Amino acid sequence: MRYVDGYVLPVPKRNLRAYRQIARKAGAVWRDHGALEYLECAGDDLGAKWGLPFPKLLKLKRGETVVFAWIVFKSRRHRDSVNAKVMKDPRLAKMMKPKTRPVFDHKRMVYGGFKVMVDA
Repeated sequence: MRYVDGYVLPVPKRNLRAYRQIARKAGAVWRDHGALEYLECAGDDLGAKWGLPFPKLLKLKRGETVVFAWIVFKSRRHRDSVNAKVMKDPRLAKMMKPKTRPVFDHKRMVYGGFKVMVDA
């Protein structure tokens, strides 16, 4: 059964270009180690009138947007194997130690692993 790591995080709009560069590099690392898909999406239509909108969930500040992302794996076991390799990859270690201020607020990131229920 396929498995998905998903996350949602706030990113200042002024940092989206820098975030995209980091995401492209991170995507390459995950794909190189076996992830099936790696997607990162910037918020566009976030004004939901029902439920808990992402901006409210993340307590967005003025000038921020939401990034919604997921990584697809063959199974949870495959995810655990890929992520173990990714965490040892020097390319990721280099990205985790920015020389400047962080591109987004890590403390407000929402993350989890998910079993695929429907794949239509």
